[in-house]
This record gives sequence, C-alpha cells and structure tokens, in this order.
Amino acid sequence: MNTMTSNVDSKLMRIPARSGVAVELAKGMTIKVFNTHGHQVIDTWAFNRDDIAESMSMEHSRASMLKLVPQIGDTFITNRRRAILTLTEDTTPGVHDTLIAACDRYRYRQLGVEGHHDNCTDNLAIALERLGLKAQETPCPLNLFMNVPVGANGQLEFAAPTSQAGQYVALRAEMDVVLVMSACPQDVTAVNGMAPTDAHFSID
Repeated sequence: MNTMTSNVDSKLMRIPARSGVAVELAKGMTIKVFNTHGHQVIDTWAFNRDDIAESMSMEHSRASMLKLVPQIGDTFITNRRRAILTLTEDTTPGVHDTLIAACDRYRYRQLGVEGHHDNCTDNLAIALERLGLKAQETPCPLNLFMNVPVGANGQLEFAAPTSQAGQYVALRAEMDVVLVMSACPQDVTAVNGMAPTDAHFSID
C-alpha cells in the first residue's frame, strides 16, 4: 500500500477499480479527484442536475477554450454552451484527454476480447441508474489523467499516464450537476498502465 493510500483513505470516497460512481454537486461546490496509485484514468461526465439532456461537451469546450488539453482556470461548457465545470487545481503534469470516446463493449470486441468486459459506457449508465437517471446518449468524457500524445503528423498514441500517486485535479461546479466518474477498466492498451486500480475523491 502506498503512502497516499494509507494516510488519507479514511478521509476520501472510493471509485472502485473498473466501476463508476455518480455524485450530486450544488453550484459552487468543488470535487477533488485523486489518482491514488498514479496510473488510473478517470472518465468524467457532468450533467445539469435539473435537465440531464444538458451535459458537459468536449467538442463545445474545445471550441470555447481553443485547447485540446485544459489548464487551471479553464471552464468546460455544455452542449448548450453554458459553463458547467471549472478546473481550479491540478497537481499532475497537466496531461488529460478531451478527444477519446468512452470504452464500450464494441471497443473491446474490436480489440479482440471475447465475452463481457467491464467498460466506461456501462459504468456511466449503471451509476446514473442508481440515482434513477438515464442519459439519452454517452457524451464524450473528460478523460482525467489519460495520456494521448498528438504527434507532429496528427497521429494519436495511447500511452501510460504521467501522473504520480496521490496527485489530483479539482473541479468546481458552475451549476447544480450530477457528476459521474468511471475508473476506466481498460487493460488491453497502455492507458492505465495495463492495471486498472481504485481512485478516490473528496467534495468540498
């Protein structure tokens, strides 16, 4: 067990490896998402708590920020171009992804997996169902800690996260939201260092 896990687990809430968790945040509240072991990607979605059809949109946010990778102070917007989350802290090297769709059963079939494989698309649906909610579709997530280098020729690569154990990001809610986090179960490519693990979060 690493130092971060042994020292502060009692103060944090867990995102179980390969699973998803949904929480409600009132406007102005902040959630800190910890990469407990240092190599876990967290697929992250946010929905307007009063109208789940309005959700955080990576394509709209990129157009607003004019960036592929968010930095401290950047605000994500919804599919209706309204502010929903602001990145207020980032103790990692700042490597996150806004391009890659959530993994799903079709992705794993494409990668040669036979039978069921846990996936972020199902994790989103299950987490929302626990709150009695259902999304109309699976929006492209904010992939916290995910390392997808973009080459000079535009080529993408799946690489291991650059974050270290215990590093975190903080996101402030700009409206009342339902926020969903999935500890990505991808163990076929390098995005989780080939070993999905728990992550943790706290809410202020």
